[in-house]
Amino acid sequence: MTHSDILIIGGGIAGMSAAFFLAKAGKSVTVLEREDQPGYHSTGRSAALYSETYGPKIIRKMSTASREFLLSPPDGFTENPILTPRGIIMTAAPGEEAKLDAILTEGRVNGANFVELSPAQLKEMIPVINTDNVVGAAHEPDAMDMDVHALHWGFIRQFKSMGGTLVTKANVHTITKTDGAWDVTLANGDHHRGDIIVNAAGAWVDDIATKAGVAPLGIVPKRRTAVMVDLPAGINAHGWPLVATIDETLYFKEDAGRLLVSPADTTPTEPHDVQPEELDIAITIDRLMTYTNIEVRRPGESWAGLRSFFADGDPVSDFDPRDSSFYWLAGQGGYGIQTAPAMGEYAASILCGNGVPAHMQKLGVAKDALSAARPSLAKGKSS
Repeated sequence: MTHSDILIIGGGIAGMSAAFFLAKAGKSVTVLEREDQPGYHSTGRSAALYSETYGPKIIRKMSTASREFLLSPPDGFTENPILTPRGIIMTAAPGEEAKLDAILTEGRVNGANFVELSPAQLKEMIPVINTDNVVGAAHEPDAMDMDVHALHWGFIRQFKSMGGTLVTKANVHTITKTDGAWDVTLANGDHHRGDIIVNAAGAWVDDIATKAGVAPLGIVPKRRTAVMVDLPAGINAHGWPLVATIDETLYFKEDAGRLLVSPADTTPTEPHDVQPEELDIAITIDRLMTYTNIEVRRPGESWAGLRSFFADGDPVSDFDPRDSSFYWLAGQGGYGIQTAPAMGEYAASILCGNGVPAHMQKLGVAKDALSAARPSLAKGKSS
């Protein structure tokens, strides 16, 4: 049996970012990952985009707090840039003028470089779009693509180099607490002991909590689908921004000369190795052909991932209200990649008893926003 200061359950981006910062703070940390490789589920299936204007208020703050790390990671963290230019365009249909104005206004207040586009300007940039049902668009040219693999494995490599332990194929069977410490028994019979458990198991966090005798917080995994589509002959999409509808029913971006397309679905489901549904693939293609002049005769490869949310849509990074040795790190939804450096640093700071990091305090990040005891979680816990 190994004994660590902290056991982290889940080796996705949430667990590994926290592990990195905890190891950096001098803690002995063991990460238990159920799959053969970390990041198999949500992290490894993310088409991540970095935008400081994307998501709820606390997400936007944590995205801003992550920017410096993402632009200038530690020496040896990765050979490739984590962020590369992309941009994002959000289009509005008739009746959505107020939403478009709100995005432009709030984005500029937050310091983002937003440009309003007319339908004609949009058509010039993205010639395949059918602008008959578009009244305007907001273009954020500074939004960037993220190299998810570089970020995730940068955390893993540096965590290991600092003496951290990552255990794969670590399917948690039982969790008990004896003499003030946690004993985790794996399905293969191995045992791991730690003073604190960090529950970073993504869609499975409530299952882990239940095994530990801790009341669930009401996580809801939601399926999201992506489909690859060939571009028509003569269309070069290199350099296009990601294009999304303001009502969040479609987005697409160029990927290796093709289009990655999603209906931005958020279908509640049980935690499992989620796969794309035929109906969702059909909906994706139908929406793309309605929104553009692209004719899809046969879709390419497709996949699905899980984005997990609490009732109020905000993440949790906090000790459980009833057990100060059980820490929740979950509910990042579709924003876990772009906020990973800040969320990992924040969790490590709280776990080490140092409070909210100073640079996050300056951005208005407060513990209440990420609390496991906030009243807005009650709906999910009771459902």
